[in-house]
Amino acid sequence: MLETWIAQVKSELGIELEVDTAVLLDLARDAAHGVARPAAPLTTFLVGYAAGRAGGDPQAVAEAARKAQSLALAWAEQQERAAEEPTP
Repeated sequence: MLETWIAQVKSELGIELEVDTAVLLDLARDAAHGVARPAAPLTTFLVGYAAGRAGGDPQAVAEAARKAQSLALAWAEQQERAAEEPTP
């Protein structure tokens, strides 16, 4: 069902790019769990925008997703460390 939905959205928006849905779903998961649930759609939007500015090819999408995923994972680690610190 997801593949059909993506195909219809791409058709409606006039997009011919092959989408690596696994990469984007992994990114959305990490942003949702590591930052906040609303970060998932916003982060994937920003990745798409950055990829478009960088040429819009699959490599640009993969690179933007890699950067954002790394940031989301680091954010989660930082939040965990802050939560473990004793409060004065």
